[in-house]
Parts: sequence; C-alpha cells; structure tokens
Amino acid sequence: MSMDNAPRETPERRAYYDRLEPQDLSALWTKFSTLVTKQPKSRATAHLWRYAAVRDLLMEAGELITAKEAERRVLILENPGLPGDGRVTSSLYAGLQLVLPGEIAPAHRHTQTALRFVMEGEGAHTAVDGEKTVMKPGDFVITPNWAWHDHGNDSDRPMIWMDGLDIPLVNFLDASFAEGYGADEYPRARPAGDNLARFGQGMLPIGWEAGDTRNSPVFSYPYERSRETLETLRGTGEWDACHGIKMRYVNPANGDWAMPTMGACLQLLPRGFETAAYRSTDATVFTATEGRGRSTIGETVLEWGPRDIFVAPSWAPVRHEADEDAVLFSFSDRPVQEKLGLWREDRGNA
Repeated sequence: MSMDNAPRETPERRAYYDRLEPQDLSALWTKFSTLVTKQPKSRATAHLWRYAAVRDLLMEAGELITAKEAERRVLILENPGLPGDGRVTSSLYAGLQLVLPGEIAPAHRHTQTALRFVMEGEGAHTAVDGEKTVMKPGDFVITPNWAWHDHGNDSDRPMIWMDGLDIPLVNFLDASFAEGYGADEYPRARPAGDNLARFGQGMLPIGWEAGDTRNSPVFSYPYERSRETLETLRGTGEWDACHGIKMRYVNPANGDWAMPTMGACLQLLPRGFETAAYRSTDATVFTATEGRGRSTIGETVLEWGPRDIFVAPSWAPVRHEADEDAVLFSFSDRPVQEKLGLWREDRGNA
C-alpha cells in the first residue's frame, strides 16, 4: 500500500466499513496516509498580531474586568488555523496579560509551565514560590509547573507581558490540575533577586544539590544581561546563516533548556541581514523586541516592528530580513521534541 493513497473502495469494502462503525472500529488502511504523514501537516498558519492593536483591546478589557475577578486578565493569541482552541501552535498557548497600577493577580498554581516575556512597563512584579522579581521590558521569567505564583503592580503605569504556556500539551495528556492559594499573595520566603544571586552568576552554592532539575533554579533572566551578551558576540563576526546570533536560555544546573516543555531563545539580526531558509519541526512564536524587518514563512510575508508577535508553523520554511538592528525573542516546544527523539531541522534547503 502506498503511504500517499488509500486502497480503492469497492461496494463490498464500503459495506464492511459500515459494519465496523457501530462497533467503534475503523480500518487503518483507509486512514493510514492521514495518520502517518510523510511530513508534518499542521492546521496552524503563519500569522502576525500587531501589538498596538492588541494593546488597545487589552486596555479596554482593563475597564471591563479587574485582574482579581478575571484571575488573569489576558487576551489569548489564537492561531487562525486553530480557531476556538486557545492555541497559538498545536502544542502551545500564548496571550498578552495586563496588570494595572495597584492591582494584584491572585496566587494560584497549576501543572502547566509558564513563561513571561515583558512587553511594556517597569516596576511591577511576579512572585514564584515566595520570591518576588521586579520586571522590566525584555525580561524573561519562568514559572515552573505546580509553583505558587502571583503578580502585582506597585508602579504608576500599566504592565503588559506575553504569557507562554504548555496548556494544549498538558491538556492533550489529560494532566491538568490547578488550585487557588486562598489569599492574594503567597507568603514571601526569600528576598527579591535571591535566585539570580545564587544560580545566575556562573557559580553554585557549596553543598547545593541539584535534586529536581527539570526547571531552572533561575526564574528571572534580565534583558539587560541577555542583550549585552548578544552585543558582545556581535564583535566576533560569527553570524549563523539561518539565525544571525541566537542564544538559548538555559538551566545553569545542567545546561539544559530553562524549562522542560518550552525552549526560549533570543537572537540578534544586524541591519541588512537576510537569513538563509530554515525550517524545523518545532512551531515557533516570535516577538520583535527591537527593530523592524520582515519574515517570509512559506509564502506568507509578515512585516514586523517592536513588540509585534508572529508565529511560524511546524516545518514551514522561514527567512528573516532586518531593516535595522533587530532582536527577536522566541519560544517553542523543542525541548519535548528533543527528549522524544522527534526534533528535526533543515538548514538552507527548505
């Protein structure tokens, strides 16, 4: 049997298939080519969300409902190819969250892992298992699964960040659990910045045993440091043809990705740089942190500027062009695919 075509249907076979259905059975040979595809075939599409347009709607939501009543005041970025599913890719969720001055998004925890990438505002905070971190634009913050977390805004300006979660993946596995803490804030157990001081300086405390290292002990990665790294590496002139200069956020305890289900990266594209065609099996969400340019994803051309968000489906060829120095933050489910032996890439031949 060809992997591209199902066997022809005859009246006898059709009658047989009709008898299978009431028994909750079906014939594999009629569906093999759609179940086991020769290449990834995703319903997700390439798409871009203009930050300014989403921000206007998010601020309108701020007048309609409080952060506490909403639990989390978020507008979900739904992929047009996956309408109504609350998914930005087949396995991942993304949204923009607003916390207004004086508000608290109450403490809760869930089995889904979360990341935050700060889009706008300064001075608000998120707290993870009792440690608070004050956030600035471009900061990357993680919330491990089943960790208590709450958000608050003590500044005088709105705070907006992008949420990325593995909700579709966890729900596919029927492994979703969640609970509220019962108070707005989880008790503060450590001073702000403790995680970065202990684990984010290229050192580890003497006597510290890693234990469960599925998530990084560092949960806040300041943009200032990450951007400085990219700028330092610019001087080497070692530009990757497909990525410019691209760095991944890591778990310092073992060098793995910072989270077990989502991999996050930051890349620099200098002015005038055009990447070679690249595709990989991990559908990827991008945010333009700095600069302007365009990305050609398959046959779709997306023009982006600061804080715009766009998505590239699995195995779609991607080319980036930078009109000015640009920095892109991205995240995908690559860590899961790597651990399962599924991840593939195609450099320059897409």
